[in-house]
Amino acid sequence: MQTFFIVWVGQVISLLGTKLTEFALGFWILDQTYQDTGTITQFALTILFMYLPKVIISPLAGVLIDRWNRRYAMIMSDLGTGLVTISILSLVWSDNLAVWHIYIALIASSSLNAFQQPAYTAAIAQLVPPKNLSRANGMVQASFAIAKIASPAIAGLLLNYFGLKTILSIDIGTFLIATITLISVKFPDFKRYTRVKRKVVNQVIVDAVAGWNYIVLRPGLVRLVCFIAISYFTMGMIEVVVWPLLYQPGSTEQLGFVLSVGGCGMLLGSVLMSLWSGPNNRVKAIIVFVGFQGLIVLVGGLKISPLILAVGIFGYLFSQPIIVSCNQAIWQSKVPSRLQGRVFALQQTLERSLAICAYLLAGPLVDNVLNPLMAEGGIVAQTIGKFVNTGMGQGVTLLLVILGMMNIMVVAIAYREPRLRYLERELPDRNQFQKNNTKTA
Repeated sequence: MQTFFIVWVGQVISLLGTKLTEFALGFWILDQTYQDTGTITQFALTILFMYLPKVIISPLAGVLIDRWNRRYAMIMSDLGTGLVTISILSLVWSDNLAVWHIYIALIASSSLNAFQQPAYTAAIAQLVPPKNLSRANGMVQASFAIAKIASPAIAGLLLNYFGLKTILSIDIGTFLIATITLISVKFPDFKRYTRVKRKVVNQVIVDAVAGWNYIVLRPGLVRLVCFIAISYFTMGMIEVVVWPLLYQPGSTEQLGFVLSVGGCGMLLGSVLMSLWSGPNNRVKAIIVFVGFQGLIVLVGGLKISPLILAVGIFGYLFSQPIIVSCNQAIWQSKVPSRLQGRVFALQQTLERSLAICAYLLAGPLVDNVLNPLMAEGGIVAQTIGKFVNTGMGQGVTLLLVILGMMNIMVVAIAYREPRLRYLERELPDRNQFQKNNTKTA
């Protein structure tokens, strides 16, 4: 736990720097595009490039993580992301920064993060006793919450008084701190099984297939992946529409306030999971809190205002660390150590795949379909105008209502699925799996 805590502190500092930069660059892009066009597609592309490379590369990265030292993988990822930030800083200094530069930087950072994230997740299981997995995952979620609370307010203040250069310089410093903490510790070794020697490409393919087979041969895990993927689809849609919904030209106050309040909800949920070892039945907890999120999205879509959005995002993000911590604890306790890198990477790829679809669909769907449907005098606007705000630009409200109803329906279906509900009882823990494999061998 001491080693994990040192690593965690470094990652918290690094994450804060990353979120400062994400907020500053996101607001810069809104200033460059949304103010002139009134469409959200270009902003949606920003979020797409933040996640798409990670989803594509993760299966390969996970295989390599199982063959590499996980600490070294995290160090190289942090250093690489720091170099990307230095490149953006140089463009800002020369006054040549363009939107497409940010897209390229996001693609590079996301590709590096494809190695860092599964290495970090697998390292948690390597460092932390099984009984403390939910607590450790809660601490990881708390780091995201701390960044979500602090970054909008700090980045807004720094943007107003010091500009983008200062934020990027701080981000570079945080990557250095994270790298130093990783260099200062040592990860314990885990048992690696001897393998039949093959060509490198063939071995990578065999390893990737082994990770895939571990998931698909266990129906409970397949259902869990599908259920979490649908919740990520909703979150992906919300990520795209919330920023433009709260955007005010030249001012970060309203956007920063709502995002910081949401971060407080995430911090509260993370602290709860950090202090608590988690529920006895993690799957049921996931189902309940995903249903709670769906209800929040449905109610929030009926009457949108900055205050309602702040309260809604607070509740939504309060649930998120509980869902993520319980989900990760299930995977960490069920997947053998030697398979964790490739399985976790594949798991995250599958779960995030629908979020990628959301990033692709949200902009065109709102701009070209839902906004015209909700225009004053339209058939849809006349039908649901008593319940939902109407007018051009109100397609977001209809989208939130649809997403909320969809989430609630999916929760009802999931609760009636026994292979999902009894997943933890039916699937042996990783230690038992490894003992059985040793006996068979």
